[in-house]
Amino acid sequence: MAANSSIEWTDATWNPTTGCSRVSKGCDNCYAMMMARRFDGQGNGYDDTTRMTKRGVDWTGVVKTHEDRLRQPLSWRKPRRVFVNSMSDLFHPIVSFDFVDKVFATMALADSHVFQILTKRPERMAEYLSAGKELWTRRWPEAMECLGEDGQMTDFPLSNVWVGTSVEDQEALDRVDAIRPISASVRFLSLEPLLGPLPNLDLAGIDWVIVGGESGPGARPMRKEWVTQIRDDCRDWQVPFFFKQWGGVNKKKNGRKLEGRTWDEMPEIAGEILTSEA
Repeated sequence: MAANSSIEWTDATWNPTTGCSRVSKGCDNCYAMMMARRFDGQGNGYDDTTRMTKRGVDWTGVVKTHEDRLRQPLSWRKPRRVFVNSMSDLFHPIVSFDFVDKVFATMALADSHVFQILTKRPERMAEYLSAGKELWTRRWPEAMECLGEDGQMTDFPLSNVWVGTSVEDQEALDRVDAIRPISASVRFLSLEPLLGPLPNLDLAGIDWVIVGGESGPGARPMRKEWVTQIRDDCRDWQVPFFFKQWGGVNKKKNGRKLEGRTWDEMPEIAGEILTSEA
């Protein structure tokens, strides 16, 4: 069964890895870290991934791979957008490229779905995807064998895989440059939690932008002018703009309308893939 998601820009989540470690200020109030702490000790993949410190919950740096979860999307009959690793980062340095091969093999087989991979480590994502079709084809048989399947690599990069990176402020803007040259059907930015302005955002090579404020206890504020500036930049670059939420301690009360309307723009390719059921 798919783990249905309340995240506005996706339909379901799939977590073949669990656990993470901090990268930047955007990690300070990470919802995944809080959720992992809640599930710790229940034997569902989050044991030992978090710890309590004087600052509160923190990742331990333990990252686990789950081969038993690799086939999950193959059983989902209804086409959907799938957020890969909402509770981790597929391109964490602890996750071997051998395991990433298996994740990509699953996504190749489950081609009725759109898979959305979001990372704070786009340099490692670029390293993996720069290997190209020739090298990946040589690794294909082993990854397929793990899944109990047999097949050939016919399309790389995979048309149903979107790659994205998170950017919270100007200090993290180098991630945009890292993802820009990656060969993918869709390259997207998740500007969440947006912690500062991003003036004159260069969206060359970017196909989709998501913006959202931080939510929950201790949420840091997001200013309207930061959001409208990004919205206007998206218009100038003709890039779809998705406004996820204002955030805050009570995110439901604050809602997700910007200047009186919701902004749910998506890349056109989403409809093309999701309406062509296998």
